[in-house]
Amino acid sequence: MASIAIRNLFHDKVRLVVTITGIVFAVVLICIQVGLYIGFRTTISDVILHSRADLWIMTSGVRYIEEGVAFPDRKIYDVRATPGVADAQNIIIQFGDWTRPNGSQEGTELIGLNPDSDLAAPWNLVAGSAQDLKRADAVIVDKYYAEKLGVDHLGQIFEIRGHRARVVGFTNGIRTFTTAATVFTSFRNALIYQQIPDDRTLFILVKAKPGTDIETLRSALQSRLKDVEVLTTKQFSDRTVYYWMFSTGAGVTVIIAAVLGLIVGIVVVTQTIYAATIDHLREFGTLKAIGASNFYIYKIILKQATISAVIGYAIGIVVAFIAVRLAGESAPISLPLPLAIGMFFLTLFMCCLAALVSINKVTRIDPAMVFKN
Repeated sequence: MASIAIRNLFHDKVRLVVTITGIVFAVVLICIQVGLYIGFRTTISDVILHSRADLWIMTSGVRYIEEGVAFPDRKIYDVRATPGVADAQNIIIQFGDWTRPNGSQEGTELIGLNPDSDLAAPWNLVAGSAQDLKRADAVIVDKYYAEKLGVDHLGQIFEIRGHRARVVGFTNGIRTFTTAATVFTSFRNALIYQQIPDDRTLFILVKAKPGTDIETLRSALQSRLKDVEVLTTKQFSDRTVYYWMFSTGAGVTVIIAAVLGLIVGIVVVTQTIYAATIDHLREFGTLKAIGASNFYIYKIILKQATISAVIGYAIGIVVAFIAVRLAGESAPISLPLPLAIGMFFLTLFMCCLAALVSINKVTRIDPAMVFKN
């Protein structure tokens, strides 16, 4: 049976190439489109998920991370006095204007933090350290946005809302969903840059003590604090992702593209495998003429579909990984291992489904057709 399936596939090499090409196209298309969706979700919540915080405290009604509304920073003393809290820090995350030496301006996502705490500290550092942010006017920018911001080397001086900003370090690979560049600075500097009163903050990040139940701590803080909302990191991440993905045109476009990529990929594979099976009707008619059962033919068809799926997937996933690598940082495409594994089973399912669709045609073959011209 396996021998017949392989001979059928490789007998017509042109048809085989067309079949494999269709599967490869579908695999690459689905991986890229779904990878873009995953990549955009990741960039949207990257700062939240890398904050190392268990809980986020903010003004009630904040829909996404960049929409923080100032509230009294003295609430942090009540937070630190709550049993189960290991650390709590005031944080500022807000859009800001970056002025290049030539006077042009670029948008930034400014993150103001305590350099002595791990909460919201810059990650993927390739130059400088969080401690360098203790210097007056110090900022750390991401290398991906360096050219956009006009940064050539450490020590350069720029302006954020009319105040001096000196570059003391670089991160690498920290993207934002918007075009705003990621910029880290100290909490004190962020107050100045964003013209926020000294007794205000936008968020309080909370790190729980080991063994503390996060939901219990969240409820305790919510009961203790007034006029603010307490969310777990996952809750705030989900809220931010929901806003950008479903409340803005950009997010909806990414979702539609991912769904269309999946649909087109399935249609291409189904049509390709179906056509390849129908092209061998005479061969199946010959098998029936010499006494082969329908079940035996079914197994041959499914074997052909499985072999095509494995070959097409192997080539397609390699091409997809190459495409992601070539895209680099120009597009936030993510191709994690679970997606690659899931794609294998999806490809196998699509090919076998297409084969099953064509089986109905094969079962109605008249064996006498092999004797007709």
